[in-house]
Amino acid sequence: MSAITSIEDLRILAKKRVPRMFYDYADTGSWTESTYRANESDFKKIKFRQRVAVNMEGRTTASTMLGQSVAMPVAIAPTGMTGMQHADGEILGALSAKAFGIPFTLSTMSICSIEDVAQATNGHPFWFQLYVMRDRDFIERLIDRAKAAGCSALVLTLDLQILGQRHKDIKNGLTVPPKLTIPTMLDLVTKLRWCMGMLGTRRHQFGNIFGHVKGIENMGSLSEWTAKQFDPALNWNDVEWIKKRWGGKLILKGIQDVEDAKIAVQSGADALIVSNHGGRQLDGAQSSIEALPAIVNAVGSQIEVHMDGGIRSGQDVLKAIALGAKGTYIGRSFLYGLGANGREGVDQALQIIHKELDLTMAFCGRTQISQVNSDILLPSTFPT
Repeated sequence: MSAITSIEDLRILAKKRVPRMFYDYADTGSWTESTYRANESDFKKIKFRQRVAVNMEGRTTASTMLGQSVAMPVAIAPTGMTGMQHADGEILGALSAKAFGIPFTLSTMSICSIEDVAQATNGHPFWFQLYVMRDRDFIERLIDRAKAAGCSALVLTLDLQILGQRHKDIKNGLTVPPKLTIPTMLDLVTKLRWCMGMLGTRRHQFGNIFGHVKGIENMGSLSEWTAKQFDPALNWNDVEWIKKRWGGKLILKGIQDVEDAKIAVQSGADALIVSNHGGRQLDGAQSSIEALPAIVNAVGSQIEVHMDGGIRSGQDVLKAIALGAKGTYIGRSFLYGLGANGREGVDQALQIIHKELDLTMAFCGRTQISQVNSDILLPSTFPT
């Protein structure tokens, strides 16, 4: 195998090693996928100002996110079904994030449970992402479980009250665990490494759901289950009771509009994430990096603004920080590493992003991430 030098190398390897339905689940967007593609391509419109003859010694990418010290302003984003990219995927991601010194965010729709991750990381604090479902008793118990596990922040996702249509998931017949149809079995026989990993773990279902939701015996298709369980009536009033029940640091995920950002400030949240759910919900929406500057300008002095969507390199991280983000999140970049090489692949992904961030920052004449602002960018390339 040739040397791994970029996130793209990890993506190519993951595509070879992960069953098609699960690779496609991670690497897809809704409808025409225009927003999914724009999340990544819009970063390329932003150009750096190269500076020279600047002392580049003593560089540091260390920063804080939500008051927590981080080795770089990057967190691992909450991603559903991570444990289907690689056996025990959430545990491996959390261990890698812990070793590197960045936050790990566990999804409600994870394969490994909150308790699994807490036990594996010896109580090291991680963040938990919450989807609001119709069963409010379950949601309250889920919040309590996150508190009991020592989670240090709650990430409330606001942009998935209903599920956007992702054509590939429908065509692949996405289920957890996979139904053994003829096409699925033909695919699995070419993914023996993945299969052996799955045979070695007991975690094959949604660990936070099974055994915790009344009357749930068979989830059937993911889209059918979410249509029944996710709460389309979720509104800003619900943020108040969730914040009260949680009692800790609260991050609101899925903000793309300035007016919503202003309401997020009024809600008393500690941070917001500029995000379009990786282009998986409203197709034809702005990319996250394009939406970021206006939101920073409107509320950046009142609330900590983070962003996700399309980050495939340390250069992308630096561009987001230059445009005012205080933190960024990687989803697919993390999943590519996980699918490619398990824990080692996640380590590789973080190392790649960190090295690119560090070197690019130096070429732009900065030695500390705290010194980075829009001066490192060519003004004509700002997203509009």
